[in-house]
Amino acid sequence: MEIKKLSNEIDVKKYLVDLGVDSGGIKILSSKAKTEIFYIKDLAVGGANILKQDALSIGADLAVPRGTVIAKTPHVDCILIATTKQIETLAKKELAQPFGLKELALQLQNYLKTRQAHDVEIMGIVNANDDSFFSGSRFFGEAAVKRIEKLIEDGADIIDIGGVSSRPNAPEVSPEEELQRVQPILDAIGKNKLYEKAKFSIDSYTPSVVQYSLDNGFKIVNDITGFENDVLCKLSAEYDASAVVMHMQGTPQTMQANPQYSDVILDVYKYLEKQTQKLEDFGVKDIILDVGIGFGKSLDDNLQLLKHLEHFSLLGKELLIGASRKSMIDKITPSAIEDRIAGTLVLHLEAIRNGASIIRAHDVYEHKQALEVFKKIQKV
Repeated sequence: MEIKKLSNEIDVKKYLVDLGVDSGGIKILSSKAKTEIFYIKDLAVGGANILKQDALSIGADLAVPRGTVIAKTPHVDCILIATTKQIETLAKKELAQPFGLKELALQLQNYLKTRQAHDVEIMGIVNANDDSFFSGSRFFGEAAVKRIEKLIEDGADIIDIGGVSSRPNAPEVSPEEELQRVQPILDAIGKNKLYEKAKFSIDSYTPSVVQYSLDNGFKIVNDITGFENDVLCKLSAEYDASAVVMHMQGTPQTMQANPQYSDVILDVYKYLEKQTQKLEDFGVKDIILDVGIGFGKSLDDNLQLLKHLEHFSLLGKELLIGASRKSMIDKITPSAIEDRIAGTLVLHLEAIRNGASIIRAHDVYEHKQALEVFKKIQKV
């Protein structure tokens, strides 16, 4: 007899198929192969006791503070530890329970739906301005069109066009100036029907620019202000456009002054949850969430968001991450903007591992190559 320890990152379904397990068994066993961990804050103590018993009854567990069984405090924090299959069973059981367990069950179901196998898309960046933090992303007129064609050739699924820099302390730009910067590019995209080769996203929170983009075949509105402006919500719904909702504390001019959170994961989650509901109320059907790496975040905040990105899958939406060449890499290992590709790839692959399905990147070719290698390893 021989024994071989397998990585927790294997494609367990492939191993089960190769083993000759029947199809029903593959589905059941693969859902038992991954352990999920959820930190639940301020759960009513009655709900904690119910969840504890329900978890134990199916082989899972709930870690609770001493005194929970005698309701020593009205609310407790707890940690749920269960396999994917057990989470699926618990989510169904708790739908009929009081003490906030129904709401918890719905979030768990959202998580399971979102974390199913998904394709990862690469969003290439084109900036029509002369002050974006990475000079290699700045293009104008015909040069921008050639850059777009090159990004598509390199493997970009989405092209994100922006006319205003959102780097820390970036100067404000008038709507007229912003439209003047991007209009030639938008016209060329529409004229050459480049939107038939890739999806196009407009990185803007200016209604006139967004509408002009949507009129030229754009399908995505990428708003760093999180759709605070109702006009953008209405436009996205009217054109049936996808909406990328990003979290930012403050404005580009103030966001890195001294960002503070009581709990960065929960604070960002609450904001994205609120803005998601707002967009749905306006009739927007496809919503993508961006936790806003580098937008009003400390290094530790950024690392926490990437490490625990799966948490945002509880909202049941696709997740976008954009950490390309950002200063957090320099804070970990001092490096010039031009020398941050390696750090960028590590951050983005970690994000994909934790649930991101769209990666916004300056270096599309390198990301496409890294992603193909990463996917191949996952399938072994």
